[in-house]
Amino acid sequence: MSESPYDRYSSPLASRNASEEMLRLWSPRQKFNTWRRIWLAVAEAQHELGLPVTKEQVEELRAVVSRPGGITDGEMKAAEKYERELRHDVMAHVHALGDSCPRAKGIIHLGMTSQDVVCNADLAIMRHACALVASKTLRVILSLSDFAERTKALPALAFTHYQPAQPITVGRRAAQWASELELCHRRIDSEGFSSRAKGFRGATGTQASYLTLFGGEGGTVDRFEGVLRGRGFGVADDDIFALTTQTYPRVHDCFVLADLAATAAVLHRVATDIRLLSNRKELDEPFETKQIGSSAMPYKRNPMRCERICGLTRFVMNLVGNAYDTAATQWLERTLDDSSNRRLSLPEAFLALDGALDLMHNVASGLIVHEAMVRKNLMAELPFMATENILMACVKLGGDRQHYHELIRVHAQAAGLRVKQEGLENDLLDRLKADKHFWSGARGGPLSAELDWDGVMDPMKYVGRSVEQTERFIRDVVEPLRAQYGEAIAGLDESGPRV
Repeated sequence: MSESPYDRYSSPLASRNASEEMLRLWSPRQKFNTWRRIWLAVAEAQHELGLPVTKEQVEELRAVVSRPGGITDGEMKAAEKYERELRHDVMAHVHALGDSCPRAKGIIHLGMTSQDVVCNADLAIMRHACALVASKTLRVILSLSDFAERTKALPALAFTHYQPAQPITVGRRAAQWASELELCHRRIDSEGFSSRAKGFRGATGTQASYLTLFGGEGGTVDRFEGVLRGRGFGVADDDIFALTTQTYPRVHDCFVLADLAATAAVLHRVATDIRLLSNRKELDEPFETKQIGSSAMPYKRNPMRCERICGLTRFVMNLVGNAYDTAATQWLERTLDDSSNRRLSLPEAFLALDGALDLMHNVASGLIVHEAMVRKNLMAELPFMATENILMACVKLGGDRQHYHELIRVHAQAAGLRVKQEGLENDLLDRLKADKHFWSGARGGPLSAELDWDGVMDPMKYVGRSVEQTERFIRDVVEPLRAQYGEAIAGLDESGPRV
């Protein structure tokens, strides 16, 4: 009986979540093509610097490495066969590459240790992956900001401690989400953060093998180490690590995963907020025509995209501990147990966050606002919010602040109990209007006739600078980003979540 693909475990990151672009970045073909490009760059530099590496060998190597598609399936199968025999992945690929360019076989990997290839390749792939994450983070920022612009003047009940608090606007809340993501984008997009290279340091970081190759000439070794600059690897002049062991400092992975985890944390927070507001019937994420919300309860519209965002981002946040453990347990100049861990924790952090960012873009681009429910929920609490303004108006009209504070407090508590215990509407304003103390003038004259009772129930009087803050954030932060990166964002896949 032939084996079906359905008979073997398949990572949900590949089948359900991550984009094709991110999957290609972390694919075996991308990794091994990057290894080969490094071997070619090293051979070119060694030839240029006078080592016994001939022009013919370099050209043969270049012809194989630079062909369309790079490494073939047949070459990867050959490398797999070699690895079963040699138990060493890098040397397996050295032999497989050598089989494809036999004249150059003897100079491939000359003077190098495995991590001179693997570390530089890993950093190059992370550089591209960080750029993709930065672009997708910005795309979410722009989507949220567009939503914020549309809803900047729609007042809504705010919450602290998940208890009703001073009103905000729907757009101001969305601008807050975008602002926190912008902080994450700023870190991930940082040029110094993403353009590092390990350089070529040999077995323990001392460059002993290269010093021997170049006849003890340290200056020539320095020139050689710049081989990745200007050869399409995106390495800046000052971005090769000052010192390494056999590997680049693994604390760098801590920085990468920590920033991915921080981005994940903000996405989790945004998705959770949307889920809470969905419960209050104020927001809904996009919902397909035939989408099923629950197998048991046909009426439900569960916020499944936001739930999925929370699940994926929680996974990313928990992966960062792997980087800390690996950095802490290097055992002098290097131990191999970091390799198997990094093969999981690095790509899966990027793949999971990539999926979460695509989902959040989809949600932010199609958020549904139920304005009637937003107003209903706000107006149910607004009389309580209005009490401070009523109190200040009483004082301005000559009333005693402490006297009216106590009057309002008693009525507010009674109105609150009426809502909670009897399920009735909030009648606080009616109670205050009917209170003789607001008419008798016992403490400073007849107040109720002069109070603007309708005006105190205008929600826009309580949102502070929500509209102005939203407009300023979009103008000063978002629009410059849109102008700077708009073309890159436009090139991203717009197909939405894969499942």
